[in-house]
Amino acid sequence: VQLQAYGGGLVQAGDSLRLSCAASGRTFSTSAVGWFRQAPGKEREFVGTITWIGSITNYAGSVKGRFTISRDNANNTVYLQMNSLKPDDTAVYYCAAKTGRRPSYDYWGQGTHVTVSS
Repeated sequence: VQLQAYGGGLVQAGDSLRLSCAASGRTFSTSAVGWFRQAPGKEREFVGTITWIGSITNYAGSVKGRFTISRDNANNTVYLQMNSLKPDDTAVYYCAAKTGRRPSYDYWGQGTHVTVSS
C-alpha cells in the first residue's frame, strides 16, 4: 500500500483546512487509515482513524468536534477536515494504513506541513 498525503499549508487560527491521503497499490488489504501529527520538538501523536469497512471513526480528544475523517471509496482517498484550527495544531501531518488483522500501522505516507498562525 502506498500513501500520499497532501493539502497542508499556512492558515490563520480559526480557519479550516482539508488534508487528503491518496492510497494506491494493494488497497483491498487495508483495514484502517489513520492520521497522525508531529509538532516541532514533540513526539508523534494520534489524531484519528477510519476503518476501511464501515467507515467507523475515532478521534483524539484534542481534535474531537473540530476534525472529521471521511473516505472517498471510488478514489481510495481519505480526508482530514480540520475546522477551528488553533496554533497548537501546527505540525507535520501523516497518514498511515493498517492491513489485514495487523494491529500496527505499517504503511506511511510522507508528511504534509500545517502551520496555524495566531
